[in-house]
Amino acid sequence: VNNRGLCAIAQAESLRYKLLGGLAVRRACYGVLRFVMESGAKGCEVIVSGKLRAQRAKSMKFKDGYMISSGQPVKDYIDSAVRHVLLRQGVLGIKVKIMLDWDPKGKQGPKTPLPDIVTIHTPKEEEEYIQSAAAVSNDIEVSAAVPVV
Repeated sequence: VNNRGLCAIAQAESLRYKLLGGLAVRRACYGVLRFVMESGAKGCEVIVSGKLRAQRAKSMKFKDGYMISSGQPVKDYIDSAVRHVLLRQGVLGIKVKIMLDWDPKGKQGPKTPLPDIVTIHTPKEEEEYIQSAAAVSNDIEVSAAVPVV
């Protein structure tokens, strides 16, 4: 992997070993989230679900940045991974989703730009339009027969 911070599998494994080492869930997730965003990702989401501290299972979501969730760009832009951690109390599930940034060279992210990006081109000089409009109006002779009543 050329950039570990933009690989969801590497980050899910990293989080897994942090949790196995006894680090608190919230602290471990925020650490992963910060590392991913500093690596140049456009957005990141970490979900940990299972028995966290209590008997009742719940899930915690940690989000940062921009994340798309539908359409073809999801297949191009989002790298995701799912891992399981076997702890004393039970199994925790880890989901990591990383949204990559657009890269025209295709090294750090996808080559195709997002479909909702709008590019505004600089307008041409207005003098050209005025001259061409004046030339057209001079060529046309206005001859309307008005009946006298």
